[in-house]
Amino acid sequence: MHSSETLKVQGEARVPGTKRNPGARAFALRFFSGDEIARALVTISAALILLVTVLLVYELWINSHLAREKFGWHFLTTQVWDPNAGQFGALAFVFGTVVTSFVALLIAVPLGVGAAIFLSELAPPKLSNALTFCIELLAAVPSVIYGLLGVFVLMPLIKQYLHPVLKGTLGWTPLFSGPFYGPSMLVAGIVLAVMILPFIVSVSRQVLLAVPNDQREGALALGATKWESTWKVVVPFAQRGIYGSVFLALARSLGETMAVTMVIGNTPQIKASLFAPGYSIAAVIANEFTEATYDLYVHSLIELGLVLFALTIIINGLARLLVSSTAKFSVSST
Repeated sequence: MHSSETLKVQGEARVPGTKRNPGARAFALRFFSGDEIARALVTISAALILLVTVLLVYELWINSHLAREKFGWHFLTTQVWDPNAGQFGALAFVFGTVVTSFVALLIAVPLGVGAAIFLSELAPPKLSNALTFCIELLAAVPSVIYGLLGVFVLMPLIKQYLHPVLKGTLGWTPLFSGPFYGPSMLVAGIVLAVMILPFIVSVSRQVLLAVPNDQREGALALGATKWESTWKVVVPFAQRGIYGSVFLALARSLGETMAVTMVIGNTPQIKASLFAPGYSIAAVIANEFTEATYDLYVHSLIELGLVLFALTIIINGLARLLVSSTAKFSVSST
């Protein structure tokens, strides 16, 4: 028997039942070769992520039905949170979560992107690697440590130095009016900014380093300076990855619990001043879940978790729409 005929017989022997069906035999050979197995495994992995998300939403939805049935949409529009009277409203917690996350992004994004540009484009390689290692260590610090630093270091510094300056220059605005007693949304925002800064710096630096050198060399060959090539060529080329680092930081700030609980004041109220205390969704769930003594109380806290999940999806969705519209505008303008 010829060698080709021998291989054919061996292939048919490995895949029984396919001798009379060439199409099935070809599919089976591709499947057992490894490509189809790999495709099936990665497809299952992606489907499992979607399944976990759906199950999470389902459990939150089912276990919050008492609060949804009693309060309806008023749960999102009222700020009264009185467990003794059985009245629950999430507006104050949503307000505190959004404000502290916005303050954190307002501080961390310029600093993080600027640091990433310096580390990837301007700093010597040894200095860049050393500073990057130190910055990435900040991401490994437990959140309770940031909370302690906020209580014992940041609050006294703000009360002694930053509050008088902001009060004297911007005290006429609602954002910086009123006294400063310590725990406040401003302190929570600054602590969150420090916590999310390593994510922005690390991811943005890797994205900037992934920009092809041809982009830099082409700009320099056309007469651009080092900064012009960085700002006008490298950063726009990597802007989607930089936006991704901001989304990652935003998700971290929205769900942060321990550090925010220690410095925000844990007061369910809505005030325009950043010097006033507030409350976040994650903080109230962590503080009061073990104290919930009846079903409506528990279901209201679980509905807060559902609200936080929906808030995260909505804010990230709006941010991605903004990125998409910005990218389209920049392409059309060029």
